Amino acid sequence: MATNKHATIRYQALDRCFSNRGRKYFIDDLIEACNQAIFDYSGIANGVKKRQVQEDIIFMESESGYAIELDRIRENRRVYYRYSDSNFSINNQPLNEQEEAQLREALLTLTRFKGMPQFAWIEELTVKLESELGLKGTDQKVIEFEQNEYLVGLEHISRLYNAIVSKQSLNVAYKSFKSDDLHKSIFSPHYLKQYNNRWFVLGAVSGFESSTTYALDRIHSLSESSATYQASSIDYEEHFEDVIGVTVPNETRLEKIVLKVNAGLYPYIKTKPLHGSQKVKEVNEDCSIIELTVYPNYELESVLLSYGEGIEIVAPKSLRDKLKERLKNTLNNY
Repeated sequence: MATNKHATIRYQALDRCFSNRGRKYFIDDLIEACNQAIFDYSGIANGVKKRQVQEDIIFMESESGYAIELDRIRENRRVYYRYSDSNFSINNQPLNEQEEAQLREALLTLTRFKGMPQFAWIEELTVKLESELGLKGTDQKVIEFEQNEYLVGLEHISRLYNAIVSKQSLNVAYKSFKSDDLHKSIFSPHYLKQYNNRWFVLGAVSGFESSTTYALDRIHSLSESSATYQASSIDYEEHFEDVIGVTVPNETRLEKIVLKVNAGLYPYIKTKPLHGSQKVKEVNEDCSIIELTVYPNYELESVLLSYGEGIEIVAPKSLRDKLKERLKNTLNNY
């Protein structure tokens, strides 16, 4: 069975050929039609060979495929192909097993967004597909994503997303955890990011050049502003490559963080790296030494503290001293 990413495009191209009674499609014609369809879709040329098209035909004739009835008509030494029934098309058929499995898998993935305002259509779509396309329903839950549908601030995602796409500035009323005062600003949102099951928006506050980060659960209100949208030159994917979390401190530099990990914790850290830059420097019987290259920030500190006695900061001294002080303050609470 053909399973590569262009399979559906090839099936549709072959379907058009088999349905066309005004032309005879020999194997070379079918190959050309498939290649043209893929080129029109992706710009990739000459990707399909004779063997692939033959395998596609076998799959389309199978019960796992579309169960098509195909005539092979010999003309001299060549054979051309067409549907036995001139009115047949795979697009008029119910979903086959493969399509049903793929569609259900896609819906299962989409359910992670349930509860978020802009994705309220997912439940309606699921019911519609199950009833009209004959998807087999199931009450058994076999996978769960980490998504808190009751998280405060989710109602702002749709407006922020639309403002980013349409380059619309907003009036924002925001209250940080450090102040009881409501701070109002004109804000040009640039990027939405989720970290540790919380949502954040990054953008520019009018009058400031540096990027500002707002936690969505601290936003009290949003409304459209008539102020000019302040565009960003920041590549946010690159912006977050060297940090853990969402905070990129303005006055810090990229540093090598050297950590000593005890033997009991090391297998966990090895299979779930703290950061993409993680490198293993030594592996010993009682401990291992790993190295990260990141910007020190609050999120990094929180991650390291969460492992308790399992991790010791070897370098830099500034980070080691800072966490040592935080641990002393923690002990004073007990």
